[in-house]
Amino acid sequence: MTRAKYHTIIGTLFCIIATSFPLYAQIDLVGSWSARNSSDALSNMPGPEPLPVDFLGLPLNDSGLAGALIHSPSQLSMPDRVCAFYSPIYMLIGPFSLRITNETEPRNGGTVAWVIGGWEDMAPITIWMDGRPHPSKNAPHEMAGFTTGVWEDDVLIAYTTHMRAGIIRRNGAPSSDQTTMKTRFFRHGNQLTVTARIEDPIYLTEPYYLTRTFELSVRPPFPAVGQPCIQGDEGVREGEVPHFIPGENPFLNEVTKAYNIPAEAALGGAETMYPEYRKKLKDKYVIPDKCPRVCGGPGRFPRLF
Repeated sequence: MTRAKYHTIIGTLFCIIATSFPLYAQIDLVGSWSARNSSDALSNMPGPEPLPVDFLGLPLNDSGLAGALIHSPSQLSMPDRVCAFYSPIYMLIGPFSLRITNETEPRNGGTVAWVIGGWEDMAPITIWMDGRPHPSKNAPHEMAGFTTGVWEDDVLIAYTTHMRAGIIRRNGAPSSDQTTMKTRFFRHGNQLTVTARIEDPIYLTEPYYLTRTFELSVRPPFPAVGQPCIQGDEGVREGEVPHFIPGENPFLNEVTKAYNIPAEAALGGAETMYPEYRKKLKDKYVIPDKCPRVCGGPGRFPRLF
């Protein structure tokens, strides 16, 4: 065997062996990522927004809208819900930052899983990178769901199933236990952009997208778990479930009173996600003389056109 042929065979074997192992990591995601609460600030972040009946831009079907309209904000004060966890969707609509760590394979140091630390009201999310399959559709659903991940170039793509029922907006717009979420993690230097495609055959007619931006923090690491939650009396008696009877939600016209936005738009639907919907509202929307609520800054109003 000639030396050239020998090196060719060795090189071929090396390539075969190298490609037979999963590609564990392309970009390092480990660190404390500080939330930049600017995107979707009025609809999802803490504070006076969103209004109880503000489902503009949500592709809710009839069942989803019905579920959203019977929701009362006081449900969060039920004794058995004060310390309840949200589903992984809350990573994109909650106010908190991210602490990302990795679990490594002890023999080669490759990343077996990325772990997104938990908060007071969200369980840690484990993104498995070792190729394991998702459980049966009949397997138990957990608050953290079950998530696997793969790299596409320098983008981590995570796919989450087996979540328990939760919300897709902080005012109670619902998500079912059949919801799935495909999340993309883009790192650009010290910036981390997280984009999710949420699909729910029970409450949504089309996929719903959420985007959130985080910045690498130079401060001491954020805790990997949230502080212990202590149940307390928040004014709702045990055994009572605050809700609104269908057709009797007292906040139905809050968006109209605050911003002059027609009630039909506030009720959401896939049509309200697209820019073309502005043409339908053009003759119905009038900018209010003054803003009675948070409107994005002093003197600002929701300009639809």
